[in-house]
Amino acid sequence: MTNPVISSPHVHGPANVSGVMLRVVYALLPAIAGCVWLFGWGVVVNLLVAITAALVFEAAFLALRRRPIIITLRDGSALVTAVLLAVALPPLAPWWLVTVGVLFAIVFAKQLYGGLGFNPFNPAMAGYVLLLVSFPQEMTNWAAPAALRSGDLGLVQVLLHSLTGALPTGTTMDALSSATALDTLKVQLGMAHTVSEIRGGPIFGLFGGRGWEIVNGLILLGGLWLLWRRVITWHVPAAVLGSLALIATLFHLINPELYAGPLFHLASGGAMLGAFFIATDPVSGATSPRGQLVFGAGMGVLIYVIRTWGGFPDGVAFAVLLMNMAAPAIDYYTQPRVYGHNRG
Repeated sequence: MTNPVISSPHVHGPANVSGVMLRVVYALLPAIAGCVWLFGWGVVVNLLVAITAALVFEAAFLALRRRPIIITLRDGSALVTAVLLAVALPPLAPWWLVTVGVLFAIVFAKQLYGGLGFNPFNPAMAGYVLLLVSFPQEMTNWAAPAALRSGDLGLVQVLLHSLTGALPTGTTMDALSSATALDTLKVQLGMAHTVSEIRGGPIFGLFGGRGWEIVNGLILLGGLWLLWRRVITWHVPAAVLGSLALIATLFHLINPELYAGPLFHLASGGAMLGAFFIATDPVSGATSPRGQLVFGAGMGVLIYVIRTWGGFPDGVAFAVLLMNMAAPAIDYYTQPRVYGHNRG
Protein backbone atom coordinates (compact mmCIF):
# COMPACT_ATOMS: atom_id res chain seq x y z
CA MET A 1 0.00 0.00 0.00
CA THR A 2 1.40 3.39 -1.04
CA ASN A 3 1.44 6.06 1.62
CA PRO A 4 -0.08 9.38 0.46
CA VAL A 5 2.31 12.30 0.04
CA ILE A 6 1.01 15.38 1.84
CA SER A 7 2.45 18.71 0.85
CA SER A 8 3.70 21.27 3.31
CA PRO A 9 3.04 22.99 5.63
CA HIS A 10 2.85 20.02 7.95
CA VAL A 11 2.52 21.92 11.24
CA HIS A 12 0.14 24.79 11.86
CA GLY A 13 1.08 27.29 14.53
CA PRO A 14 -1.52 28.89 16.80
CA ALA A 15 -0.85 32.42 15.50
CA ASN A 16 -3.06 34.00 12.86
CA VAL A 17 -3.75 37.53 11.71
CA SER A 18 -6.95 38.03 13.69
CA GLY A 19 -5.36 36.55 16.83
CA VAL A 20 -2.36 38.88 16.56
CA MET A 21 -4.58 41.91 16.00
CA LEU A 22 -6.75 41.07 18.98
CA ARG A 23 -3.69 40.70 21.20
CA VAL A 24 -2.57 44.16 20.14
CA VAL A 25 -5.97 45.56 21.17
CA TYR A 26 -5.85 43.65 24.48
CA ALA A 27 -2.41 45.10 25.20
CA LEU A 28 -3.78 48.61 24.67
CA LEU A 29 -6.72 48.20 27.07
CA PRO A 30 -4.83 49.30 30.24
CA ALA A 31 -3.58 52.45 28.47
CA ILE A 32 -7.08 53.17 27.16
CA ALA A 33 -8.49 52.85 30.67
CA GLY A 34 -5.77 55.20 31.93
CA CYS A 35 -6.58 57.73 29.21
CA VAL A 36 -10.27 57.67 30.13
CA TRP A 37 -9.44 58.15 33.80
CA LEU A 38 -7.01 61.01 33.15
CA PHE A 39 -8.49 62.77 30.11
CA GLY A 40 -12.19 61.99 30.26
CA TRP A 41 -14.88 60.25 28.24
CA GLY A 42 -13.73 61.77 24.98
CA VAL A 43 -11.39 58.81 24.52
CA VAL A 44 -14.40 56.47 24.54
CA VAL A 45 -16.27 58.64 22.03
CA ASN A 46 -13.22 58.72 19.76
CA LEU A 47 -13.04 54.93 19.90
CA LEU A 48 -16.74 54.50 19.08
CA VAL A 49 -16.57 56.88 16.12
CA ALA A 50 -13.26 55.52 14.81
CA ILE A 51 -14.21 51.83 15.03
CA THR A 52 -17.59 52.42 13.39
CA ALA A 53 -16.08 54.50 10.60
CA ALA A 54 -13.25 52.00 10.00
CA LEU A 55 -15.61 49.05 9.63
CA VAL A 56 -17.98 50.99 7.36
CA PHE A 57 -15.23 52.35 5.09
CA GLU A 58 -13.43 49.00 4.91
CA ALA A 59 -16.66 47.15 4.04
CA ALA A 60 -17.67 49.75 1.45
CA PHE A 61 -14.33 49.70 -0.32
CA LEU A 62 -14.14 45.91 -0.23
CA ALA A 63 -17.56 45.85 -1.90
CA LEU A 64 -16.29 48.22 -4.61
CA ARG A 65 -13.29 45.95 -5.15
CA ARG A 66 -15.53 42.88 -5.10
CA ARG A 67 -13.58 41.34 -2.29
CA PRO A 68 -14.97 39.17 0.54
CA ILE A 69 -16.21 41.52 3.22
CA ILE A 70 -16.89 39.45 6.34
CA ILE A 71 -13.68 37.41 6.13
CA THR A 72 -11.56 40.53 5.65
CA LEU A 73 -13.23 42.44 8.48
CA ARG A 74 -12.58 39.50 10.78
CA ASP A 75 -8.81 39.86 10.40
CA GLY A 76 -8.96 42.77 12.87
CA SER A 77 -6.60 45.09 10.97
CA ALA A 78 -9.25 47.81 10.56
CA LEU A 79 -10.02 47.55 14.28
CA VAL A 80 -6.37 48.03 15.23
CA THR A 81 -6.01 51.01 12.89
CA ALA A 82 -9.11 52.62 14.40
CA VAL A 83 -7.98 52.04 17.99
CA LEU A 84 -4.47 53.39 17.40
CA LEU A 85 -5.77 56.51 15.67
CA ALA A 86 -8.48 57.10 18.28
CA VAL A 87 -5.96 56.89 21.14
CA ALA A 88 -3.58 59.28 19.35
CA LEU A 89 -6.24 61.96 18.71
CA PRO A 90 -7.29 64.63 21.23
CA PRO A 91 -10.12 63.32 23.44
CA LEU A 92 -12.30 66.34 22.62
CA ALA A 93 -11.96 65.92 18.84
CA PRO A 94 -15.15 66.47 16.81
CA TRP A 95 -16.64 63.41 15.13
CA TRP A 96 -15.82 64.62 11.63
CA LEU A 97 -12.12 64.96 12.48
CA VAL A 98 -11.98 61.34 13.63
CA THR A 99 -13.96 60.22 10.59
CA VAL A 100 -11.72 62.03 8.09
CA GLY A 101 -8.62 60.52 9.70
CA VAL A 102 -10.07 57.02 9.57
CA LEU A 103 -11.23 57.52 5.97
CA PHE A 104 -7.72 58.44 4.85
CA ALA A 105 -6.14 55.64 6.89
CA ILE A 106 -8.43 52.86 5.67
CA VAL A 107 -9.10 53.90 2.07
CA PHE A 108 -6.07 55.89 0.91
CA ALA A 109 -3.27 54.43 3.05
CA LYS A 110 -4.46 50.82 3.01
CA GLN A 111 -7.12 49.71 0.53
CA LEU A 112 -5.90 51.71 -2.48
CA TYR A 113 -2.60 49.86 -2.17
CA GLY A 114 -4.34 46.49 -2.18
CA GLY A 115 -5.31 46.01 1.46
CA LEU A 116 -3.52 44.40 4.38
CA GLY A 117 -0.02 43.27 3.48
CA PHE A 118 0.46 45.73 0.63
CA ASN A 119 0.37 49.12 2.38
CA PRO A 120 3.81 50.80 2.41
CA PHE A 121 2.87 53.21 5.22
CA ASN A 122 1.35 52.68 8.63
CA PRO A 123 -2.33 53.54 8.01
CA ALA A 124 -3.05 55.01 11.45
CA MET A 125 -0.06 57.35 11.31
CA ALA A 126 -0.86 58.37 7.73
CA GLY A 127 -4.32 59.42 8.89
CA TYR A 128 -2.88 61.20 11.92
CA VAL A 129 -0.40 63.22 9.85
CA LEU A 130 -3.13 64.24 7.40
CA LEU A 131 -5.19 65.63 10.29
CA LEU A 132 -2.21 67.30 11.94
CA VAL A 133 -1.25 69.13 8.76
CA SER A 134 -4.79 69.95 7.63
CA PHE A 135 -6.49 70.79 10.94
CA PRO A 136 -3.81 72.02 13.38
CA GLN A 137 -6.25 73.96 15.58
CA GLU A 138 -8.52 70.97 16.25
CA MET A 139 -5.50 68.73 16.81
CA THR A 140 -4.14 70.95 19.60
CA ASN A 141 -7.32 70.99 21.76
CA TRP A 142 -6.08 68.23 24.04
CA ALA A 143 -8.05 67.59 27.21
CA ALA A 144 -6.24 68.61 30.37
CA PRO A 145 -5.43 65.91 32.95
CA ALA A 146 -8.09 65.44 35.60
CA ALA A 147 -6.00 67.23 38.24
CA LEU A 148 -5.79 70.39 36.11
CA ARG A 149 -9.33 70.58 34.72
CA SER A 150 -11.63 73.16 36.25
CA GLY A 151 -14.64 71.39 34.74
CA ASP A 152 -15.64 67.96 33.57
CA LEU A 153 -18.07 66.42 31.11
CA GLY A 154 -20.06 63.23 31.32
CA LEU A 155 -20.25 60.68 28.53
CA VAL A 156 -23.47 62.11 27.07
CA GLN A 157 -22.11 65.68 27.20
CA VAL A 158 -18.90 64.63 25.46
CA LEU A 159 -20.91 62.80 22.81
CA LEU A 160 -23.04 65.90 22.18
CA HIS A 161 -19.91 68.03 21.96
CA SER A 162 -18.39 65.62 19.44
CA LEU A 163 -21.52 65.68 17.28
CA THR A 164 -22.53 69.34 17.56
CA GLY A 165 -19.57 71.22 19.05
CA ALA A 166 -21.78 72.50 21.89
CA LEU A 167 -20.66 72.67 25.50
CA PRO A 168 -22.83 72.93 28.63
CA THR A 169 -23.76 76.45 29.68
CA GLY A 170 -20.96 78.08 31.63
CA THR A 171 -18.31 75.64 30.38
CA THR A 172 -15.58 76.79 28.03
CA MET A 173 -12.97 74.86 26.07
CA ASP A 174 -10.23 76.63 28.05
CA ALA A 175 -11.56 75.01 31.21
CA LEU A 176 -11.32 71.55 29.68
CA SER A 177 -8.19 71.66 27.53
CA SER A 178 -4.54 72.57 27.87
CA ALA A 179 -1.31 72.43 25.90
CA THR A 180 0.70 69.23 26.16
CA ALA A 181 4.06 69.15 27.90
CA LEU A 182 5.91 68.76 24.60
CA ASP A 183 4.09 71.71 23.08
CA THR A 184 4.68 73.86 26.17
CA LEU A 185 8.37 73.00 26.20
CA LYS A 186 8.83 73.88 22.51
CA VAL A 187 6.95 77.19 22.77
CA GLN A 188 8.62 78.29 26.00
CA LEU A 189 12.11 77.42 24.77
CA GLY A 190 11.40 79.58 21.73
CA MET A 191 10.69 82.43 24.16
CA ALA A 192 14.19 82.08 25.71
CA HIS A 193 13.05 80.30 28.89
CA THR A 194 15.20 77.52 30.36
CA VAL A 195 14.19 73.89 30.81
CA SER A 196 14.25 74.16 34.62
CA GLU A 197 11.96 77.22 34.51
CA ILE A 198 9.55 75.52 32.12
CA ARG A 199 9.47 72.25 34.07
CA GLY A 200 8.11 74.14 37.07
CA GLY A 201 4.74 74.54 35.38
CA PRO A 202 1.68 72.54 36.49
CA ILE A 203 1.45 70.63 33.21
CA PHE A 204 4.70 68.80 34.04
CA GLY A 205 5.00 65.79 36.29
CA LEU A 206 7.96 64.05 37.84
CA PHE A 207 9.47 62.82 34.57
CA GLY A 208 7.33 64.08 31.69
CA GLY A 209 3.89 65.53 31.10
CA ARG A 210 1.45 65.16 33.96
CA GLY A 211 -0.83 62.25 33.20
CA TRP A 212 1.27 61.21 30.23
CA GLU A 213 3.73 59.51 32.59
CA ILE A 214 0.98 57.14 33.71
CA VAL A 215 -0.32 56.54 30.19
CA ASN A 216 3.15 55.81 28.83
CA GLY A 217 3.81 53.48 31.75
CA LEU A 218 0.65 51.54 30.92
CA ILE A 219 1.62 51.43 27.26
CA LEU A 220 5.02 50.08 28.31
CA LEU A 221 3.31 47.31 30.29
CA GLY A 222 1.17 46.44 27.28
CA GLY A 223 4.23 46.38 25.06
CA LEU A 224 6.09 44.09 27.45
CA TRP A 225 3.07 41.77 27.41
CA LEU A 226 3.27 41.66 23.60
CA LEU A 227 6.95 40.75 23.90
CA TRP A 228 6.12 38.02 26.40
CA ARG A 229 3.43 36.61 24.08
CA ARG A 230 5.91 36.86 21.17
CA VAL A 231 3.57 39.01 19.14
CA ILE A 232 6.50 41.37 18.54
CA THR A 233 10.26 41.08 18.99
CA TRP A 234 12.51 43.29 21.08
CA HIS A 235 14.50 44.76 18.19
CA VAL A 236 12.31 47.71 17.15
CA PRO A 237 11.18 48.91 20.63
CA ALA A 238 14.70 48.66 22.04
CA ALA A 239 16.18 50.52 19.08
CA VAL A 240 13.54 53.28 19.12
CA LEU A 241 13.69 53.95 22.84
CA GLY A 242 17.43 53.36 23.09
CA SER A 243 18.36 55.77 20.29
CA LEU A 244 15.88 58.38 21.54
CA ALA A 245 17.29 58.14 25.08
CA LEU A 246 20.88 58.19 23.84
CA ILE A 247 20.60 61.30 21.69
CA ALA A 248 18.51 63.07 24.34
CA THR A 249 21.19 62.26 26.93
CA LEU A 250 23.99 63.60 24.75
CA PHE A 251 22.33 66.94 24.13
CA HIS A 252 21.16 67.19 27.74
CA LEU A 253 24.75 66.78 28.89
CA ILE A 254 25.86 69.51 26.48
CA ASN A 255 23.27 72.02 27.73
CA PRO A 256 20.68 70.83 30.29
CA GLU A 257 18.91 74.21 30.27
CA LEU A 258 18.25 74.02 26.54
CA TYR A 259 17.62 70.31 26.01
CA ALA A 260 15.32 68.16 28.16
CA GLY A 261 16.65 64.88 29.51
CA PRO A 262 15.92 61.36 28.22
CA LEU A 263 13.25 60.51 30.80
CA PHE A 264 11.18 63.50 29.67
CA HIS A 265 11.25 62.33 26.06
CA LEU A 266 10.42 58.73 26.96
CA ALA A 267 7.58 59.65 29.33
CA SER A 268 5.96 62.34 27.16
CA GLY A 269 3.97 62.19 23.94
CA GLY A 270 3.72 59.08 21.80
CA ALA A 271 7.20 57.60 22.19
CA MET A 272 6.04 54.41 23.91
CA LEU A 273 3.04 53.97 21.62
CA GLY A 274 5.25 54.43 18.59
CA ALA A 275 7.93 52.04 19.81
CA PHE A 276 5.71 49.11 20.79
CA PHE A 277 2.53 49.43 18.75
CA ILE A 278 3.29 51.42 15.58
CA ALA A 279 6.89 50.87 14.52
CA THR A 280 6.45 47.12 15.07
CA ASP A 281 3.95 46.90 12.19
CA PRO A 282 5.30 43.92 10.20
CA VAL A 283 3.92 45.22 6.88
CA SER A 284 5.27 48.77 6.70
CA GLY A 285 8.44 48.28 8.76
CA ALA A 286 11.70 46.42 8.27
CA THR A 287 11.59 42.63 8.47
CA SER A 288 15.08 41.31 9.21
CA PRO A 289 16.40 41.53 12.80
CA ARG A 290 19.30 43.80 11.79
CA GLY A 291 16.96 45.83 9.63
CA GLN A 292 14.58 46.30 12.55
CA LEU A 293 17.42 47.66 14.67
CA VAL A 294 18.32 50.15 11.94
CA PHE A 295 14.65 51.02 11.40
CA GLY A 296 14.05 51.62 15.11
CA ALA A 297 17.27 53.57 15.63
CA GLY A 298 16.45 55.85 12.70
CA MET A 299 12.97 56.42 14.07
CA GLY A 300 14.26 57.32 17.53
CA VAL A 301 16.71 59.86 16.11
CA LEU A 302 14.04 61.38 13.88
CA ILE A 303 11.64 61.72 16.83
CA TYR A 304 14.23 63.74 18.72
CA VAL A 305 15.21 65.87 15.71
CA ILE A 306 11.58 66.76 14.92
CA ARG A 307 10.73 67.44 18.56
CA THR A 308 13.79 69.63 19.08
CA TRP A 309 14.24 71.50 15.81
CA GLY A 310 11.12 70.73 13.77
CA GLY A 311 7.82 72.55 13.57
CA PHE A 312 5.79 69.95 15.51
CA PRO A 313 6.11 69.15 19.22
CA ASP A 314 5.84 65.36 18.85
CA GLY A 315 7.52 63.76 15.85
CA VAL A 316 6.45 60.12 16.24
CA ALA A 317 4.03 60.00 13.31
CA PHE A 318 6.39 61.78 10.92
CA ALA A 319 9.31 59.60 12.04
CA VAL A 320 7.32 56.41 11.38
CA LEU A 321 6.28 57.47 7.88
CA LEU A 322 9.81 58.57 6.97
CA MET A 323 11.22 55.24 8.10
CA ASN A 324 8.43 53.41 6.26
CA MET A 325 9.81 54.95 3.07
CA ALA A 326 13.29 53.72 3.98
CA ALA A 327 12.18 50.20 4.99
CA PRO A 328 12.66 48.54 1.54
CA ALA A 329 16.21 49.87 1.28
CA ILE A 330 16.97 48.84 4.86
CA ASP A 331 15.73 45.30 4.17
CA TYR A 332 17.78 45.13 0.98
CA TYR A 333 21.05 45.97 2.72
CA THR A 334 20.40 43.97 5.92
CA GLN A 335 18.94 40.76 4.51
CA PRO A 336 20.48 37.70 6.14
CA ARG A 337 22.82 35.47 4.20
CA VAL A 338 21.03 32.60 2.45
CA TYR A 339 22.01 29.29 4.00
CA GLY A 340 24.64 27.57 1.91
CA HIS A 341 25.79 30.70 0.06
CA ASN A 342 29.00 32.60 0.73
CA ARG A 343 28.88 36.37 1.11
CA GLY A 344 31.51 36.73 -1.60
